[in-house]
Amino acid sequence: MSLKNSVIRLMNKDDLDDVLAIENLCYPTPWSPQQFLDELQNRAASILVCEWGGKISGYICFWLIAGEMQILNIATAPTMRRKGIGELLLERAFADCRPTGLSSAWLEVRAGNRGAIKLYQRHGFKRTGSRRGYYRDGEDALLMVKEFDCLEHTKVAGEK
Repeated sequence: MSLKNSVIRLMNKDDLDDVLAIENLCYPTPWSPQQFLDELQNRAASILVCEWGGKISGYICFWLIAGEMQILNIATAPTMRRKGIGELLLERAFADCRPTGLSSAWLEVRAGNRGAIKLYQRHGFKRTGSRRGYYRDGEDALLMVKEFDCLEHTKVAGEK
């Protein structure tokens, strides 16, 4: 099945159980249902879900404030990894934010999450630092940033 058949849309409350199922499979300290509900009510936040084959296969939660995107959470169902869903979600999030004058995107990623780090590097993120013992289990976080220039504001999602 091609990703061309996927749909990326804003999350709604009816998606909560599916998003939580992915969250619980992907993270050792998953977000609570209330955290997702809080983000759905947060005016600075957006949560996008990717539906593929009739099922939610991934999501991204981010804030956009004064041209700066902070990626809070991104996950793909383990059975759907390495199919490009994370890339689609990132590209769509960037595309949604560009019209507002997106200048940068920031995130923290587990130092041991090589797959995610490679994904972010492919999309132009650079390591800017680290936070020792950032996660509850003591793992370090890498700080990464992607800077956007004025030419990038005219690109459409999926353009290289």
